[in-house]
Amino acid sequence: MSDADGLVVPPPKKASLWEDFIDIFYAPSAVFARRATSGFGVPLLIVTVLVGLIFLATSSAMQPIMDAEFMRGIAAAQKANPNMTEAQIQTAKSIGEKFAKIAVFIFVPISIFLTGLALWVVGKFFGAKQTLGAALMVAAYANVVKVLGAIAGAIQVLLLDTSSMNGVLRLSLGVGRFFDPDATSPALLAIVGRLDVFTIWLTILLGIGLSVTGKISRSNAMVAAAIVWFLGALPALLGALRQ
Repeated sequence: MSDADGLVVPPPKKASLWEDFIDIFYAPSAVFARRATSGFGVPLLIVTVLVGLIFLATSSAMQPIMDAEFMRGIAAAQKANPNMTEAQIQTAKSIGEKFAKIAVFIFVPISIFLTGLALWVVGKFFGAKQTLGAALMVAAYANVVKVLGAIAGAIQVLLLDTSSMNGVLRLSLGVGRFFDPDATSPALLAIVGRLDVFTIWLTILLGIGLSVTGKISRSNAMVAAAIVWFLGALPALLGALRQ
């Protein structure tokens, strides 16, 4: 069995879900080939639960960082509404802290779904024969690397002094780590925040998955994945420009 570039792809074989979660790191083509029609619900659920549990386990150590993010958001809100009272700020903070504990379990699956949807749509412009279900499966398995990213972040907050960190990007294994969020344009942060090891790794897996399940060349699939990467930056970028 070969892909659109003529590269040999191992024929689909039976494997357990846990083998998929291991193979995705070193043999992603095989995972995408054998799971092309198997659905996306189970891997999506597992990724969501694992990332959520890691977040909950480190929420106390993350509090100084989240407080810094909150105050930066409040500063921007006060520019638009100078009449905000201290009571309103404290209420917003209380609600935000409570919502944060469940937000990850909501936003992770939404993010995976939107990533798969974007991959499916963009792939069509490159002649991909990928189904929406296959695109969602690719997105779900590609996001397994985010579990590794969450573990890397957890190790940092447990070993490093977070009291001096003024933003989530200070934990990034990428370019964003070296930018002071208090002194950097939010628009620039929206771009450099996606130039990290795990987001780039995820993007490469999306390209591989699109090539295997969409039956297009690896080069075209990588270009499509790069477009999906850029689309992922748009919400933060547009929000920053509105500010």
